[in-house]
Amino acid sequence: MSALVEILRPDFILRDALVGSVLVGAVCPLVGVYFVLRRMIFLGVALPQLSAAGIAFAFVAYRLVVGPHEHGNVSERSLAIVGAFAFTLGGILVLAAMERQGRETVEARIGVTYAVAAALTILFLAADPHGDAQMVNLLKGDILATTSASLGVLAAVLGAVVVVLFAFRKEFLLVSFDRDLAVVFRKRVAVWDLLLYLAIGVTISLGVMTAGPLVTFGFLVVPPLTARLLTRRMISFSLAAASIGGLTAFVGFYCAYRFDLPLGPAEVAVASVVLAVVTTVTMIGRWRTSARSAS
Repeated sequence: MSALVEILRPDFILRDALVGSVLVGAVCPLVGVYFVLRRMIFLGVALPQLSAAGIAFAFVAYRLVVGPHEHGNVSERSLAIVGAFAFTLGGILVLAAMERQGRETVEARIGVTYAVAAALTILFLAADPHGDAQMVNLLKGDILATTSASLGVLAAVLGAVVVVLFAFRKEFLLVSFDRDLAVVFRKRVAVWDLLLYLAIGVTISLGVMTAGPLVTFGFLVVPPLTARLLTRRMISFSLAAASIGGLTAFVGFYCAYRFDLPLGPAEVAVASVVLAVVTTVTMIGRWRTSARSAS
């Protein structure tokens, strides 16, 4: 209990990391719900890997064009964000174009994207002789290194993403759930798709930079799947997913701090446990309902 009181204190030494964890945990599920609606859940693992490849490429390109970069520099983080966003958005647009052509299955396209992104990440790292421990930490996402300045940027950008997602939720829902109906209603499907892709790209890029691909993927997928079992309407689906993500991020942070565990895996593990519990309870409830109907 003393650990919980300590991390809730305003002068807690890792306060910025805690707030950053909760922000990532709450906002990533808001874009993850559209992966669930579009039945493209595994896109949540391919895009963070693409973001990591973009980070590695940004540093290789900088070294080849400008020269060696200094670790820990503010410009280094900005460069990494640009690379992550460019690769993530580019990957989304390519996948969307391939989806319209419909030549391969969704699973095949996403699988190829993940394999290529993982291979490129390793190759880009190998091409950079300055890829030391700090570089690896940057690629993994070092939430504990969050500063007040980076937290301010994270809060501002993710806050803007949240405003966009809720302001245009009806349009995003329509183009995600029934594109043909959106065309009938003369909605600008391409425009709404692009705006949604921009929100997804920004969220994933900052998530990978802040918490790493593992945590980003976990919160893109696990809280929305949990919320889907508990809700029926879109607005409650989104709010429940964000609430579950933020709460499990906080509990995961507490567990990591209290029991000296790796932060990212602890947060994903807590979210997964919640999903397992909700799934079990839901299955038991359905079984009882079926049993009563049969009798």
